[in-house]
Amino acid sequence: MVTRRRVVQAAAGGMLALLPAGYMAPRLWAPPGGDLLDPGKVDKYVTPLVVPPVMPQAGGGIADRIDHYVIGVRQFQQQVLPSSLPTTTVWGYGSTLHPRSFHYPAFTIEARFGKPVRVRWMNQLLDRKGRYRPHLLPLDPTLHWANPPGGASARDSRPGFRSTPGPYSGPVPIVTHLHGGRNTEESDGYTEAWYLPNAVDVPAGYAEVGSFYEKFRDKFEDRFGDSWGRGYAVFQYANAERASTFWFHDHALGVTRLNVYAGLAGFYLLRGGPADLPDGVLPGPAPRAGDPPGRKYYEIPLAIQDRSFHVDGSLFYPAGRAAFDGFRGPYIPDSDITPIWNPEFFGNTMVTNGRTWPVLQVEPRRYRFRLLNGCNSRYLILKIVTRALAHRPAAPALPFWQIGSEGGFLPAPVRRDQVLIAPAERADVIVDFASLPVGTELYLINEAPDKAFQGGKASTDFSPADPATTGQVMKLVIEALTTPDTTVPLSQLSLPSFEPLGKASRIRRLSLSEQNSASLPHIGPRQMLLGTLDRNGAAVPMRWDDPVTENPALGATEIWEIHNLTKDAHPIHIHEVQFQVLDRQQANHAARPAEPWESGFKDTAIAYPGGVTRLKATFDRAGRYVWHCHMLEHEDNEMMRPYTVG
Repeated sequence: MVTRRRVVQAAAGGMLALLPAGYMAPRLWAPPGGDLLDPGKVDKYVTPLVVPPVMPQAGGGIADRIDHYVIGVRQFQQQVLPSSLPTTTVWGYGSTLHPRSFHYPAFTIEARFGKPVRVRWMNQLLDRKGRYRPHLLPLDPTLHWANPPGGASARDSRPGFRSTPGPYSGPVPIVTHLHGGRNTEESDGYTEAWYLPNAVDVPAGYAEVGSFYEKFRDKFEDRFGDSWGRGYAVFQYANAERASTFWFHDHALGVTRLNVYAGLAGFYLLRGGPADLPDGVLPGPAPRAGDPPGRKYYEIPLAIQDRSFHVDGSLFYPAGRAAFDGFRGPYIPDSDITPIWNPEFFGNTMVTNGRTWPVLQVEPRRYRFRLLNGCNSRYLILKIVTRALAHRPAAPALPFWQIGSEGGFLPAPVRRDQVLIAPAERADVIVDFASLPVGTELYLINEAPDKAFQGGKASTDFSPADPATTGQVMKLVIEALTTPDTTVPLSQLSLPSFEPLGKASRIRRLSLSEQNSASLPHIGPRQMLLGTLDRNGAAVPMRWDDPVTENPALGATEIWEIHNLTKDAHPIHIHEVQFQVLDRQQANHAARPAEPWESGFKDTAIAYPGGVTRLKATFDRAGRYVWHCHMLEHEDNEMMRPYTVG
C-alpha cells in the first residue's frame, strides 16, 4: 500500500557480501491463491463467535503440584471465513494428546495463583512423513533474524548475499513467549532461544537451535530437573503475579510477525490470589474443562486481529517491499533496502477469535470481555454502536467499564465510551446490556486509522477505518435472559487494593527512531531502532546485536524515559516486568499524567510521536530479557533490544 512516506527510486552502488555457509538458495515464494479476496464479498455476522475452550492438561501434576501441558505447533485447515468460502491453512497451538484442540487462536490456558504451570512447547511444523513444512508466508532472509542456514557460527545474524534472494523456504524456527508473565530468563521465550522442528530433512549445516537455547536448556534442567530435546523446549511459569489477562505467542528472532500472523497466539488467564475477586462478584462463568456443549459464558476473551485472504481462502501477506510503498529496487545487496520486509501491515478483514466478523448472542445482563489487540501493526479504537455504517465518529450506545489492564485490576473501574488499544495491549472490561430489549442489535466497531497511528481523534486528526470493512469488528444481538444476574452492580463494585511501586533509584533516557536508506535518497524506512540519548539529547540508535546498554541492578526500581523521535505511536513492551505509566510530555508542554485506564500495572504502553513517555518498573528477576516495539514488523527489523538484570 502507498503510505505517507514519499518514494523516489534512485541508483545505488553495490554492496557485495558473501553467502553464509550452509545457506541453500530458497524456492521463490508465489502466492498460492492468486487474486486477493475482496473483503466486501465476505458476508458479515453469519458465523457465531467462537469462545476458546480450555487447553487440556497432560495429566500428572498431583505429586509435584504443577499443572503440566504438552503443547505443539501444527499446520491445519480452519474455517476462518464464512462457510460459503474456502477454509484457510493456518498454524496454531494445541495439546498433542488431544488432536482436536488445535485451533487458531489457541485454546486458553487457565492458571491459578501460586500453582506453577510447566509446558513442553513442541515445534511440530511437519508433514505426515516427518519432513519440515516451509513457511506459509514470505520470509525475508535479509533481515537480522534466526538464520538457521548460517549454522552455529552465523545463526541469529543478518546474512550477506551476492544477489537479491527470494523468500526463505527452509524449516521454521519458533519459541513461545508468555506475554505479561514474570518468570526466570530460561522460561521467557527469549528470541534467540528458538528451535526447529524435529524433521527428517533438516539440511546439513543448518543450526537447529538459537544462540541461547543450550544455555537456557542447561539452566532449566539444573533448576527444575526436566530436560529439553530436539524440536522442543520446556518452560515453567510460577504464577506469582496479580490475577491478570496474559497471552502467549511466538517470539523467534526476525520472524515473529509471520509466525503470529499465521496463527500462533492464545490467551493465558491467571486467577486467584490476593489481587483477585471471589467467584460471583464479576460476570461469569468462563470456559472450564469438561463443559458440556452449549454452555453459556458471561466472561469471554476476545482476540481481535486483521487479516487479508486470497480468493482460495489462503492467508495473504505481502511478498515484496513494493506492496508497502511501491519501491521496486534495487534491493540488497545493491542497496540497503530489504526486498520483502514491509515496515507495517494492515489487513483488510477483521477477525475475532479466529472468525471473520462473527456474531454473539448476549443476554440483557452484565458481561466481562477480556480484549486483546492481536494485530501486527493496527491500533484499535473500539466502540459499541447501534448502526454498523454510522457516520464516524459514531455515537456510543453503551459504555465500557474498564476494570483491568495487562497487570491485573485497576484501583477502580473507569467508564469509557471507547477503548483505544495498541497492539499487544489488553483491556478487561464489563459491558452492561441489562437496559436493552430482546432483539436489539449492536455492533462493536473500530474507529482507529487504516494506517500507522499517530495519536489524535477520529475524523479530526485522521480518517477512521473503512466503515464497510476494517471499521467493523463483530455484532451483538440481545436474546432472552435465562438466569438472573447476581453479579455486583458497577456502582457497588470495589476492586482489589493496589500498591504502587516505590521510589526510583535511576532514570534512563531511551530513544525510538527510524532510519531511511543510506544510499537511496528519500527511500525509507529501512529499519526502526531503539537506543539511548547522548548528553545533548540526541538519539544514539542501537541495533539488536549492539552491546547491552540497559542493565538494572537486581531489585532496582527505575524510570525509563521513552523519547519517541518518529512520526508514529509505538507500543513499547518490556519483558518480565509490570510497570506503571507515570506521565507523558510533548515538547514545550507540561507533563500529562497517565490516563485513568493506565492507573494499574501494565506491560505495554503507547509512546506517542514527538514526546516522552515515562515508565517506572522494578527489576526483581536476574537474567537476560528484551524490550521492544510491539508493532511486529518493527520488532522484526531491529526495534528490539536485550537488557540484563543483575
